[in-house]
Amino acid sequence: MNKDYILHKWLNGSATIEEVEYLKSLPEYASYIKISEASSKLETPIPNSEGNFEVITSKLTSKGVLRKLNPFTSLLKIAAVLAVLLIGYLYIDSLDTTIQTQIAEKQTLLLPDTSEVAMNANSSIVFNKKNWDKKREITLEGEAYFKITKGNTFNVNTPSGIVSVLGTQFNIFVRNNMFNVSCYEGLVSVTFNDTLIKLPAGSKLKIENGVLVMHTSTNNTSPSWTINESSFDNETLVSVLKELENQYPITITAQISNANPRFTGSFTHNNLNLALKSICDPLHLAYTIKEESVTIYAKEIQ
Repeated sequence: MNKDYILHKWLNGSATIEEVEYLKSLPEYASYIKISEASSKLETPIPNSEGNFEVITSKLTSKGVLRKLNPFTSLLKIAAVLAVLLIGYLYIDSLDTTIQTQIAEKQTLLLPDTSEVAMNANSSIVFNKKNWDKKREITLEGEAYFKITKGNTFNVNTPSGIVSVLGTQFNIFVRNNMFNVSCYEGLVSVTFNDTLIKLPAGSKLKIENGVLVMHTSTNNTSPSWTINESSFDNETLVSVLKELENQYPITITAQISNANPRFTGSFTHNNLNLALKSICDPLHLAYTIKEESVTIYAKEIQ
């Protein structure tokens, strides 16, 4: 038998005769009798709700002290909060503004002087609105097409050089040690490696690794990427494929013996298969697409 269970029933008066006889046979039965007699004499105290409430109320009343607020102190606190907010606003207002486009994303925005900047995919510009009237200056990484309102000198700082104008239309491409500038209206000044070149409308230049490799004319009136097409003139395949990755959410692997052939042509931003065909066919290359991965390789000789 379970002694603890039977003892519990016996204390509650529900044990059977057999279970009581079992307890009597135990050596500790005398102790059980004493516990039973002692517990029967215990009385549960009756709570005095009203009395307890009066005691608690009297203690709260005696400790509570009413203090008069000083209106001058309150005003000082409000002024301090407003001062902090004002300082925070002035600080935030003085910070640079950064605009960045993602892969396959283009964006056009107006600068504080209503100059227009069209940003190509995977590009960024940084400028300061607060000091714009005194200093028209932005920092560019990637590619952007500018239509600048006439005014004081407008500077575009890039990792490869500086382009300065007063009011004109031009395009800048700066990626992977490539620095290309095309002027479509007016005159721009291009500074790189202590060299200054004046670039009039209808001309363009290409700089690779800090060295001028081309300075020629152009018949275009705006960059082709603004109409969703990237164009190249004797460009390395590596640069062309990197630009393709900017326009499509893909990763490209090139498995060809000639790692850096030159490409002249263009590709569309609206159809990946057509874009790859436009690049690969002139260079006698083939490609495969698997989800977001593209592999380019040399065609087998028939």
